[in-house]
Amino acid sequence: MTAVTATAVGTTPRVRPNEIWRIVRLHVVNPSIFFIVPWTIIAGAWAVSMVLVLIISAAGGPTDEVTKGMQYSWAVLSPQWYLVVVGVQAIAFTFQFALGFGATRRDYWVGTVIMFLLVSAFNAVAIATLVILERATDHWWIGTAMFDALWYVDSDWLTAAYTTFAFQMFILTIGAAATTVYMRWRMAGMLTLGASALAILLGIVAILTFTESWIPLWEWFASVGLVGGFSILLVLSALCAVFGYAIIRRATPR
Repeated sequence: MTAVTATAVGTTPRVRPNEIWRIVRLHVVNPSIFFIVPWTIIAGAWAVSMVLVLIISAAGGPTDEVTKGMQYSWAVLSPQWYLVVVGVQAIAFTFQFALGFGATRRDYWVGTVIMFLLVSAFNAVAIATLVILERATDHWWIGTAMFDALWYVDSDWLTAAYTTFAFQMFILTIGAAATTVYMRWRMAGMLTLGASALAILLGIVAILTFTESWIPLWEWFASVGLVGGFSILLVLSALCAVFGYAIIRRATPR
């Protein structure tokens, strides 16, 4: 009997594509979380930007100066803060349900990360395309700089897509990883995580200050460039994914 059981366990595949894909489909049962709400926020920010420029133009204000000023606006990043919540909801709303239907923790986490990859890729292509379209239309013909702003000003389509993808992956994975801590240790774990993160941050600030390393740090960031800086975010995203999997393996749905 032991031999039969051992054989059965040993032949169970570690990667189950059908189960992983089922987790991806589980996440899109409610598409508003990943797609509708974020793009509603973007549409609202775009509409506000358009109205503001139209009002200033109607009042005889300098449109060129308005366009340059709006390129420092964070409106293009308006849905990113919501995506932190998306990363949290992706775990909190589906983990128990998925396990109840026979998914393993490995299947669940891989499927969730694949969902994050798909969402980030979709948003990256869409944002990068809107950046180029905004430039091509002379900022929507009225001087509104909604997407052609911040680091996107000096980015071509590929750079805009890559940086958006890296940033969104980081936002989603850090939210999901933090949620696994809550799933494992509840509020005590979250308080410990928050205190640990704050202590590490203060320690880094202290080290950089006492060693007078702030200027060399900024020079190093300048040397790696825009793509290099966002590549660091991708590495951090991978670390968050590994951290989240390590925690969720022991998490108990309640």
